[in-house]
Amino acid sequence: MTESLKFTKPHQGPVSNLIGTETSYTRTVSEYDIYAFAGISGDNHPNHVDEEYCKRVGLGARVAQGAMFVGYIAGAVTKYLGLIERPAVSYGYDHVRFTKSVFIGDTLTIHYRIARADDEKKRLWADATLTNQRGEIVCVGTHIIHFQE
Repeated sequence: MTESLKFTKPHQGPVSNLIGTETSYTRTVSEYDIYAFAGISGDNHPNHVDEEYCKRVGLGARVAQGAMFVGYIAGAVTKYLGLIERPAVSYGYDHVRFTKSVFIGDTLTIHYRIARADDEKKRLWADATLTNQRGEIVCVGTHIIHFQE
């Protein structure tokens, strides 16, 4: 979270004073993650679960499901809401793009930063960026938070 954050917890007042606040976390993608997500989501395409297929079609190795990265963004949202301690719900995701393949063993940093606000509607828009251990951006998107009160 940025040092410029000036409020007491739980956060109260206009949501616009949260612009510029942020959080991040890091996780390494495991084989278990890919198979568990395939089981939960039904996304068990050979791109994700068949090593030989991936080699044959030029991917090199199994790649993580892009939709799993939206789940990683949701993890950042949960962390952020825990920091501000204000009731809210996810209002959706816009402009999500998967820009590079992610492989088993890649370590991703999920960075979540509040970019804009609507005080009347009590909504925030956050920029989410996922980078790998080489500093390459692998996913970007916008997340919207709607505050309950």
